[in-house]
Amino acid sequence: MLAIWIIIAAGVLAVAYGIWTATELLKADAGSPRMQEIAAAIAEGAQAYLKRQYTTIAIVGVVIFIVLGLLLSWTVAIGFLIGAVLSGAAGFIGMNVSVRANVRTAQAASKSLGAGLDISFKAGAVTGMLVAGLALLGVSVYFWVLTGPLKLAPNDREVVDALVALGFGASLISIFARLGGGIFTKGADVGADLVGKVEAGIPEDDPRNPATIADNVGDNVGDCAGMAADLFETYVVTVVATMVLAAIFFAGEVTLTRTMLYPLAICAACIVTSIAGTFFVKLGETNSIMGALYKGLIATGVLSIVGLAVATQFSVGWGEIGVVEGHTITGLHLFLSGLLGLAVTGLIVVITEYYTGTGKRPVISIAQASVTGHGTNVIQGLAVSLEATALPALVIVGGIIFASQLAGLFGIAIAVTTMIGLAGMIVALDAFGPVTDNAGGIAEMAGLPKEVRHSTDALDAVGNTTKAVTKGYAIGSAGLGALVLFAAYTNDIKHFTESGVAYFKDVGTVNFDLSNPYVVAGLIFGGIIPYLFGGIAMTAVGRAAGAVVEEVRRQFREKPGIMAGTDRPDYGRAVDMLTKAAIKEMIVPSLLPVLAPLVVYFGVLFISGSKASAFAALGASLLGVIVNGLFVAIAMTSGGGAWDNAKKSFEDGFVDKNGVTWVKGSEAHKAAVTGDTVGDPYKDTAGPAVNPAIKITNIVALLLLAVLAH
Repeated sequence: MLAIWIIIAAGVLAVAYGIWTATELLKADAGSPRMQEIAAAIAEGAQAYLKRQYTTIAIVGVVIFIVLGLLLSWTVAIGFLIGAVLSGAAGFIGMNVSVRANVRTAQAASKSLGAGLDISFKAGAVTGMLVAGLALLGVSVYFWVLTGPLKLAPNDREVVDALVALGFGASLISIFARLGGGIFTKGADVGADLVGKVEAGIPEDDPRNPATIADNVGDNVGDCAGMAADLFETYVVTVVATMVLAAIFFAGEVTLTRTMLYPLAICAACIVTSIAGTFFVKLGETNSIMGALYKGLIATGVLSIVGLAVATQFSVGWGEIGVVEGHTITGLHLFLSGLLGLAVTGLIVVITEYYTGTGKRPVISIAQASVTGHGTNVIQGLAVSLEATALPALVIVGGIIFASQLAGLFGIAIAVTTMIGLAGMIVALDAFGPVTDNAGGIAEMAGLPKEVRHSTDALDAVGNTTKAVTKGYAIGSAGLGALVLFAAYTNDIKHFTESGVAYFKDVGTVNFDLSNPYVVAGLIFGGIIPYLFGGIAMTAVGRAAGAVVEEVRRQFREKPGIMAGTDRPDYGRAVDMLTKAAIKEMIVPSLLPVLAPLVVYFGVLFISGSKASAFAALGASLLGVIVNGLFVAIAMTSGGGAWDNAKKSFEDGFVDKNGVTWVKGSEAHKAAVTGDTVGDPYKDTAGPAVNPAIKITNIVALLLLAVLAH
């Protein structure tokens, strides 16, 4: 009992830290009336978009809530509701902090680079700690309600189903938020760039561009609210999947409750270490922004080793816990698996930073390719995106093998849980990005001195890298987390079959052998989903951007005074247009990973007449989604980040291999803008949205099993 209260206290601490930091943040100088006017317009647009988006999601959510209540139980339906509400709250609160911090970052940057970093990182830390805190509170409090003195769940199976539904609620909000926000932000960004920078030859965030407010709104609803909901979902799903495996593997053992609490204890310890790590983020004498952020991340990682040891000692101890799948599992094995998770996190961060950071070979190669034209830039960007998948994949493979050697599937689950335990700090690094991007836009639109824009651009370039790093981390943990969900799927089938559940009595052995044609068909079907999903998302951005291009051209044509500075653009028109487009376009692709498992199962069942074949095909399709989704998502996010920073290389002057300097506005810069236009929907819409799509297919499969067994 004491353990669960300590875990809940850690969640409360994270929320309290977020509130305290937000209060301190709002005391900072908000700049001139003109700056505050621009920031208010961005905030108004972002809030209007999220309210409309959440209203649409709520309609879908109510239907699913009722269906789950009728098919399973109301405790399961309430779990879904908790996950959905908290995921939405994490995104909404994070966005509200972001739109208030942007103007304060711009004002702080006018004083010094260090002051700008301090404000922007604090804003990110608020979002990060709220994501981690709300996620931990959601799972731990509902687990206590289900199993504690109230004991709302009549049996262990009900507990598992209710927690899985909580993860499903978080996943559903996440995929809508990620996709809808991504379509909005990249429709605005691409449209603004194509007409503003390429056709009209005006700077980024120039106040004469009618799409510039929409572009800044998009940074918040996509990169901040979308990522907050995404990592909230990853956090919840990973912890729940690990608890489900504990319930399956240690059923009937005296250690059951302790092993189910262990992943919660790890996350509680990592919240404390993440909060401590935020105090290490200070700009040193070298003025290295990335170095300052790395200090915080490294401090968090080192402190988390101690936190992991404490969580192990007080949850499961160091001795033998049980025998699972032939593995004698001890607390030491689980501790070492957790250390492996920290190592995988560190390696993914370093690899992603290499492929997306300014001054690194991949980004320089894209900038160099821009010198010879638009086509060569696109070719090199695609090459970098494909190459960027190799090292993260090898790291994940290594993590799977070594964790499995230590403690089987449960070792892999603990490694992923420890990875996701660092989400507070990682989200802080990500949410720092849109704040600095907005700060640059406000500085440009408010006509602040060039020195201020120079500081905000330096922060923004690092923000591009940290956003890519966060996405790499989210995708890596999603791939491993989905593998844990797949393990829960296969073990659930085994459990229901051996328990004599009516529907599963005639199933027999479910064979995943590749000689089974239904398994091969399932693999291929699942493998299609990330590509089809990504294609629909890219098409949606293209349509939204095309509408923005037409609108900006129309305003330039009908109001010639805009370019002369004598007429004011209609910013609201572009915001409203993109809001409607994003809400409309997000529905179909978001439902694709939800419906795909049902189509596979019932389709194969109808064709073959065999439940075993249908379960085998469904399981294979889940693996297909995991493997292909991992590569598609990493390629898109890393490639897009590299394209973006290659474009930024020209803003301070890029020196090519022949010693020629290419500056902003040059032909090489225009080619880099074209590449960035391709990379934008890659890294901020399709790629990140594949992440929740990977997990939601696996969660729907688990819920399908629960419905069939009910």
